[in-house]
Amino acid sequence: MTETVSAESTLVERARAGDPDAFTQLVTESRDILWSVCLRITADPLDAEDALQDTLIAAWQNIHKFRGNSKFSTWCYRIAANASIAVCRKRRSIPIDTDDIVDLVVVADATGQVDDRDLVTAALREVSPDFREALVLREYGDMTYDEIAAHQGIGVQTVKSRINRARSQLADAVRGATA
Repeated sequence: MTETVSAESTLVERARAGDPDAFTQLVTESRDILWSVCLRITADPLDAEDALQDTLIAAWQNIHKFRGNSKFSTWCYRIAANASIAVCRKRRSIPIDTDDIVDLVVVADATGQVDDRDLVTAALREVSPDFREALVLREYGDMTYDEIAAHQGIGVQTVKSRINRARSQLADAVRGATA
């Protein structure tokens, strides 16, 4: 673990010094999860592509602001969530809440009833935006409740409540779609 942190720190320092190869190495490991966060929040592949591109540009331009208090990937997930929400706002649509995504995935895994990604994506669209965002950040961004609370500007108990409500909404949407 210490070697991983040390390797990441070295890559961050090289990227801060302007080394694009170091930056590429940093984001390559988390690119799939970044894509997933963008896709789950925007609920549209084209919007997710825009959000991912905005994420990578913002991370490169602002790497000097990365303090190292968390993993680099966690910092990028926050950027991805913000970029996704911004893309949704530009499109005048409502972003999907990450909490909703977690609920759907949990329901699918627990019941064995949901195998279809399209069904999950459609069900996530039914979840309120704040809930969906919290769920995505928790399940796909691997963020803690404290990190999600700081990101959304709310208390930890509110995060837990949003995730719980998102799961409930997600389960209802899945049941409605499979009924």
